Amino acid sequence: MRARFLWLGRTGSVAATLILGATGIVFFIALWTLVSARLNNAVLLPSPLAVIESYRQLVADGSLLTDVHASIVRVFAGFAIASIIAVPLALVLAHSRILRGIVMPLIALLRPIPPIAWIPLAILWMGLGDPPSYFITAVAAFFPIFLNAFVGGTSLQHEHVNAARSLGASTPSLLVTVMLPSALPMIVTGLRIGLGQAWMAVVTAELIAAQSGLGYMIQISRLDLETARVLVGMTVIGLLGAVMIGTLGVVERRLIVPWNYQR
Repeated sequence: MRARFLWLGRTGSVAATLILGATGIVFFIALWTLVSARLNNAVLLPSPLAVIESYRQLVADGSLLTDVHASIVRVFAGFAIASIIAVPLALVLAHSRILRGIVMPLIALLRPIPPIAWIPLAILWMGLGDPPSYFITAVAAFFPIFLNAFVGGTSLQHEHVNAARSLGASTPSLLVTVMLPSALPMIVTGLRIGLGQAWMAVVTAELIAAQSGLGYMIQISRLDLETARVLVGMTVIGLLGAVMIGTLGVVERRLIVPWNYQR
């Protein structure tokens, strides 16, 4: 009986969340429609119907799917590069005070530099196309992933380390079997933040250093004064980013660290 009430409570909470979210979206679209009608200028602010028509046209000619695919590939490539480098590096630095003292000043120096500031160097080193986008996306995702993984690694309880040492655990074994599981909640948090940063960075890179992708589509549409297509690109970016981050959150709760959430 208690389980049934809990299920009903969760169902009611989900329904309330969906209703409130739908209400906010409907209100926003209504306000957008009113402002667009008031301005009566499709270049300044096209109506929602005009944006939907642009969606239809871009899907029909296949260009939207091509640009979406290009952006997704760049996001995942840069995100994967950042994750593969950031997580092991963070755990190693959390374990070694000597390496931490050597590397952390460099991290502190590079971290405030925005990803967009790396674009001129990325173009100079790699030219136009995919490689600079991979690089910029990896830079943007690296620091949130690294910092969260580092905090997770340094939060490891000394009792766990001492117990593993007493059982004969080597340093690699300690990092993999003790520190990594302990830091997983913070690592996953960093991955979610890094994925969002990767999306923002890839669009910025595509505005300047690419010839395909959603950022490139937005730039070309802006030059052609096709504001409806600009809004198509923006909304697609928002939807894809929300879906990816939401999916990663579900994977976190169900598969990676289910013990970190109350059922």
